Amino acid sequence: MDFSGQVAVVTGAANGIGRATTLAFAARGAKVVAVDRDGAGAEKLAQEIREKGGTALAVAADVTKSADVARYVKAAVDAYGQIDCFFNNAGIEGKVMPIAEYDEAVFDAVIGVNLRGVFLGLRHVLPVMIAKGRGAIVNTASVAGITGTPGLAPYVASKHGVIGLTKSVSGEVARQGIRVNAVCPGPVDTRMIHSIEAMINPGDAEAVSARYQSSIPMGRYATVDEIASTVLFLCSEFASGITGAQYVVDGGRTATGGAATTVGSPRN
Repeated sequence: MDFSGQVAVVTGAANGIGRATTLAFAARGAKVVAVDRDGAGAEKLAQEIREKGGTALAVAADVTKSADVARYVKAAVDAYGQIDCFFNNAGIEGKVMPIAEYDEAVFDAVIGVNLRGVFLGLRHVLPVMIAKGRGAIVNTASVAGITGTPGLAPYVASKHGVIGLTKSVSGEVARQGIRVNAVCPGPVDTRMIHSIEAMINPGDAEAVSARYQSSIPMGRYATVDEIASTVLFLCSEFASGITGAQYVVDGGRTATGGAATTVGSPRN
């Protein structure tokens, strides 16, 4: 997959999936715009890319604020003239607790980043792509956008919303040369899943991790590079006929209902 001459914008770029995807775009020739609320982290990533001979710009932005989103879009266009690929990725997990006890401010924050942030990204990036008559967008949803998870209802609701936006918007812009898809990771070996493990059992997060990973047929969490590879595929010409889709990357967990083994397959 060659992205030479293309411009890729990634939100939530400073860590985890966003960082891995930004590096992957840069390694394949794209000029990248690393967007993150952590401006110092975004700049550190951009500098790392530049030191390797790549082209990168860092923009500090809060994806829940329309003015900030408009600013990172303008920065990309001012610097590079276009946006070809947009990984609409920034997200937070919130808290693990029953909805009857859920803090309203935390609920608003989860919906604000995970759903409003995706909406604003679409709202401001799409006009740039429409003007050029081309573009590929990948929104970060989750397997939580397909199934329910007790204790994480606001996160689940936000990711269901991301899939709804993806499906609806893909139909709006398909004939304008723009593809819009969603990636749906299962648990990924990042800060987020380890935060959730610790909230479930502060005294023994490792036991939670072992239980979660045993429920995955592949026996492990996904890696950030596996998610990045899926995002790049969806932005590439290899996926030129794909739009409005949700690509699950979860080691088979949702396909098997969380079963760790299959009949006749010994468990390692």
